[in-house]
Amino acid sequence: MAVPPRPAHPPATAPAPPPRRTAAVAVCAVLGLGLLGGAAVGGRLTAPPSRTAAELTYERGGTLWSDVPVDELFPRSVHSPDGGPGGASRDWRRLGVAPDGDCAPALDPALARALEPAGCRRLLRATYADVTSTNVTTVGLLVTGTDRAGMRALRSRVTAGRLDERADMLPRPYAPPGTAAARFGDAQRATWWLAVRTDLPLVVWSVTGFADGRTGTALQPAARAVVPGAASDVAQAGLGHEARALAGRIESAFRAAAARR
Repeated sequence: MAVPPRPAHPPATAPAPPPRRTAAVAVCAVLGLGLLGGAAVGGRLTAPPSRTAAELTYERGGTLWSDVPVDELFPRSVHSPDGGPGGASRDWRRLGVAPDGDCAPALDPALARALEPAGCRRLLRATYADVTSTNVTTVGLLVTGTDRAGMRALRSRVTAGRLDERADMLPRPYAPPGTAAARFGDAQRATWWLAVRTDLPLVVWSVTGFADGRTGTALQPAARAVVPGAASDVAQAGLGHEARALAGRIESAFRAAAARR
């Protein structure tokens, strides 16, 4: 009797991985995803924060002079609705803009030394006359080269020493030839205003005198000349108000331009 053939063996198959190996693979996958996610979160946490609007405005203020038209920083005509004594309105017309130059020659030596630690990136100046051409005022914008901490330190020194009220620390006028300010020199200075800003790299100042070239007017800082009841010649003529209000309007124009990004 013939022996029937033996059945063929079924094809071999790979054995299933042991339970421990399967668990290890799963754990590694989970850990890998966790590390990737942690790296992404860590990257977000350690990335430098975006600069604030105040920081951008400060930075813009340091280079504003290079790309903003002069008529925007020093308008041809300036109006202040309440810049005069008793809140009276005031208007001025621009007589001329000074050419670029160093900061030191535009300031009395003592004032130049006091402001020197903040540096000088650019000095901008223009001279204005009131509508009657009786009074003339030079306004200066000194763009410093320091950061906000440096500006805070400068303001502290100026405030502590009352340097903005010292008669040996005045800005110097710019006298455009052939204008109402042609005779406006150091000897014609009567009052001045100076302010150190900390939200901008800026020192703004003004110096005012009579357009007729008179000398001998007793110097008085604008901060004192605008006090109600002040009886000096400077106060009675409203020169302190001229210096303070015009400087404020020019500063506002600079500030508005710096805020536009």
